[in-house]
Amino acid sequence: MAETISFSTDTPSGPRTVEVVYERIGGGEPLVLLHGIGHHLQVWDPVVGILAAERDVIAVDLPGFGLSPGLPDGVSYDLRGVVPVLGALFDALGLDRPHVAGNSLGGLLALQLGHEKRVRSVTALSPGGFWSEAERRYAFGMLLAMRYGALRLPDHTVTRLARTSVGRAALTGTIYARPGRRSPDAVVAETRALREATGFEATLAAGRRLRFTRDVPDVPVTIGWGTRDRLLVRGQGVRAKRVIPSARLVRLPGCGHVPMSDDPALVARVVLDGSR
Repeated sequence: MAETISFSTDTPSGPRTVEVVYERIGGGEPLVLLHGIGHHLQVWDPVVGILAAERDVIAVDLPGFGLSPGLPDGVSYDLRGVVPVLGALFDALGLDRPHVAGNSLGGLLALQLGHEKRVRSVTALSPGGFWSEAERRYAFGMLLAMRYGALRLPDHTVTRLARTSVGRAALTGTIYARPGRRSPDAVVAETRALREATGFEATLAAGRRLRFTRDVPDVPVTIGWGTRDRLLVRGQGVRAKRVIPSARLVRLPGCGHVPMSDDPALVARVVLDGSR
């Protein structure tokens, strides 16, 4: 069940209060799950039950996404703004260097957390920041098209489309290799999450000049990439491996950009192995 936590974070203008919605389940070493841009914590639902058998799982709605309010004035949506907020969230939840797994934007944040030694291990699934300029423009164009559709489509149209596998493919085929596996209710909910994401534009703007070029030494890193990722093509995984030579690069056969529902058992195994 979702809970809300309020905590303080430092800004150039002084301390500010942040609210974050999260769900926590399971037992064992703590594992924080971070979603991608425009999504919400429920994107991890296909794997949470498996992970919770071995981990204390904390799935987070990032600030400005899902049910979490946007960041307060004075806090930016770039790595310099969001990563300290996540560090403050860990402190507020009593988490001492948790394991962290992230997808897309969440994977990028997880890698930065690893670089700053705030976590025990990192599992990054199709993380952002390893694109060429052409690949970035393509991905951002696709994301903006999805955002435009979510904003323009009436609720009754989204509900009707979500009832059929063809309609679910139209709504989510960019990010899932097997969109038909998503339930109608899940597709409706994530379309609504994309529509209502107050942090979307600021996050996208912050990523326009972003490249992740830092090694993550002394922290175990696993990078997974779906072979059917249509948003961030899998060749970017090779670049990620060059930047982080010690990382374990894992191929996710038949998976798209958001692989958790495409192959829950495989993704859960990769996350658990990465956090051992």
